[in-house]
Amino acid sequence: MKQVAKAAGVSTQTVSRVINDRPDVAADTREHVHQIIDELGYKPSALARSLIQQRSYTLGVVTAGLKFNGPSRTLNGITSQAEEMGYTLLLKELSRFDTGNVWPILQDLLARHVDGILWAVPEVGENHRWVDEAVQEIAVPIVFLTMKRHPSLNIVHFDNYLGGRLATEHLLQQGYRRIGHIAGPLDWWESRQRKQGWQDALLEAGIEASAEHWSEGNWSSTSGESAFCQLRRTYPEMDALFVANDQMALSVAQASCRDGIGIPGQLGLVGFDGLAETPYYWPPLTTVVQDQHLLGCTVVEEIVHTIETTRLTGTAAEPRIIVLQPELLVRESSVRNP
Repeated sequence: MKQVAKAAGVSTQTVSRVINDRPDVAADTREHVHQIIDELGYKPSALARSLIQQRSYTLGVVTAGLKFNGPSRTLNGITSQAEEMGYTLLLKELSRFDTGNVWPILQDLLARHVDGILWAVPEVGENHRWVDEAVQEIAVPIVFLTMKRHPSLNIVHFDNYLGGRLATEHLLQQGYRRIGHIAGPLDWWESRQRKQGWQDALLEAGIEASAEHWSEGNWSSTSGESAFCQLRRTYPEMDALFVANDQMALSVAQASCRDGIGIPGQLGLVGFDGLAETPYYWPPLTTVVQDQHLLGCTVVEEIVHTIETTRLTGTAAEPRIIVLQPELLVRESSVRNP
């Protein structure tokens, strides 16, 4: 720090104020000191900074299901954005999505003096039932991912309902009318939202969406094929299919090819998630894209905003719900008349 102060022609106290982002430094001085820091390659001590500011610059992250594409991509976004913003992460992975006893995990994170907590576990069944009772007892800001609206919580999620509508409305625009659906497991809030979007889009088009027109999978390719076989029995006149994730849609495409069902001529097909592999399916898969990396980045920005607002005002920041928008990426699997 002394070398930086000497090169910049300022006191070590001024350098310290700049490093700790104190407001009592002129803008031109701040810019000059940062320039010298970059030129010298100076790296402030994280320990010293945390002691001075009485904060750890550490975020607790609770996640689950990292074997699935979505949670792992979200964690990648969390990691990169936290690093960009000067935070380290303390990661806790639940063994199951429906883990009910979360207090030991929360208490462990708080004992390690995290500045905030990211609850990156999707809402599945009753696994968020602890929130109403416990969230007021947590002494640091907490932001949730992928759960239904709650008036007193900070939440960041995608509009899964809109995604279901986008997929179904696209198939309707292509002239398909007997549109089935393979849902994800319906104890997942995301899955129910996607299914509701499919159902409402059909109803608005004057088309019935009955129990025979949909089947339930569990996100896996194997379950997708089983659900497709069931739908072919209960809805034999089906001419299009909206599948709640790309992994299950892949098995539908494979089964269709095996059984001589032409896509998109005999069956229009739309998936969900925007996996990197979808352009290489045959035919290339139309999919609803949710940028999970962006979701991870956004939740870190939100927790840091909440932390900073709380520190500046001395009171808890007002809870916010940030809804990210999905996009439909149209490819050959759903275009009836290209």
